[in-house]
Amino acid sequence: MKILMVAAENDAIEGAKVGGMADVIRDAPLALAEQGHHVSVIIPDYGDYAQYYPARQIACFSLSFGGNIEQVTLTELELPSFKPDKISTKNQQGCVRQMVISHPIFTEQGIGRVYFDDESSRPFASDASKYALFNAAVLEALIQNHIACPDVLHLHDWHSALITVLIEYASRYQALKSITSVFTVHNLALQGIRPLQGDESSLEAWFGSLSYDGQVICDPRYPHCINPMRAAINLADKVHFVSPTYAQEVLLASEHSQGLYGGEGLEQDLLNANNEQRLIGILNGCQYDSLVSDNVVSREQLLTTAKHELLTWIARSEQLSSSHYIASQRVIAWLEQDKITNDTSVTNTGPLVTSVGRLTDQKMLLLRKDQTVSGNISLLSRLLEKLAEANGRLIILSSGDRKIALEFTQLMVQHDNFLFLNGYGQTLSDVIYQSGDLFLMPSSYEPCGISQMLAMRAGQPCLVHAVGGLKDTVQHLENGFCFTGNSIAEQQEQLMTVFSQAIGIFQQDNSTWQQLVTCAQQSRFSWQESVARYVRELYS
Repeated sequence: MKILMVAAENDAIEGAKVGGMADVIRDAPLALAEQGHHVSVIIPDYGDYAQYYPARQIACFSLSFGGNIEQVTLTELELPSFKPDKISTKNQQGCVRQMVISHPIFTEQGIGRVYFDDESSRPFASDASKYALFNAAVLEALIQNHIACPDVLHLHDWHSALITVLIEYASRYQALKSITSVFTVHNLALQGIRPLQGDESSLEAWFGSLSYDGQVICDPRYPHCINPMRAAINLADKVHFVSPTYAQEVLLASEHSQGLYGGEGLEQDLLNANNEQRLIGILNGCQYDSLVSDNVVSREQLLTTAKHELLTWIARSEQLSSSHYIASQRVIAWLEQDKITNDTSVTNTGPLVTSVGRLTDQKMLLLRKDQTVSGNISLLSRLLEKLAEANGRLIILSSGDRKIALEFTQLMVQHDNFLFLNGYGQTLSDVIYQSGDLFLMPSSYEPCGISQMLAMRAGQPCLVHAVGGLKDTVQHLENGFCFTGNSIAEQQEQLMTVFSQAIGIFQQDNSTWQQLVTCAQQSRFSWQESVARYVRELYS
């Protein structure tokens, strides 16, 4: 089977990753190739990648976009991990091709930037325009035979959703209707909504002669706007959500004030897709063929790695951020404290709690203002106090929202058992997964999640909110800890209760704890199984 995957991110290419979608676009094609399928992956060229990888220019061609004729370049990259001899298949017929499309619009706000930051008054404006051009270029590459027509066109999130609109309504692409189309939703909260007209970043500005059915592609809340996510949900042959539980959660309306996240305004369209048996939930997988080292990472190694990463971040700017300064002082203090502890032969048995993820309300809302107590106290502060009683520490590696970063930085001053690392580094992330005792992931919603799989793979039981993919991968007191709740206050109360339970087991019941560690490490979420379901349930 020939499959063309279209996406905004791809972690197979250095610098083309922001979130978990990139991991999927890196891993799923390899798993499909191992089962004998031909997979091509295409993303925008954010960083002139042909400078860094062996490359072959396939074509330079033109297309109509925004009232102009634009020139784009299609290039195939040769990535070391994706060479035919690196892909183990029974019949040696599977392969993965990595392609990029180049145009100045993809780098106009800086080389290497995947997503642009627009003012709140014009959300998604710059990104929507560049992905509209990207979508049109993919279809032109197909219609002009620069890319062989696949059996399946697999589109990922709103960034590739306009492909379904153009195939449905643009006469030029009618011949592509016979291709099976699959639309994967990685995060329903981001929908790419833009005006239909009256703005340079609008549907009619991009494709002026396009006739369309507003009942199919317009946003139900803002009928003067196109909603790419809704359009693809309505137009694709199959709609895929990245975990079975998430696929059911989105059929219900969201109630953000109660901490409940569902269909985000698209629940009726999703119910229709579900009734038509077009909506399918298949859990993302995790790679286990390149497991992290079994060698124990000492606290000293972890802190030394954090210290080096902090210095790297500090060196990138002429101004020293308060978060980096306080974190560096905390690392030095912990190193000195641990040295004294070791010299006096006193064993520090306190748990190390860790967390790695984006600094957003999706991930961190429940850790902020605690609705179960009076005053402006954060739940994170209460967790740290509980952890201090057990002589434990918390390390959070995260970047994103500046307001949340400031809150966490201020909490470092108040709690000397807290280290907030405001950034990201792959080596540091790997060491944190390997060295922690308990992984904290209290997301308000989680379509699938990869962090909990990586933590479990490394032998860290996870404490998670039982939603989406977290519910599908972590079972309470079997391979981790789970909490629920029908409101933010209930969720925070149960999180505090389960956190105390976990710390208690760590301190007082080593046998049960080691069983949890073993079950977490032995849990498997295979890409081979997931892509086999792709073929059976999405592609056929």
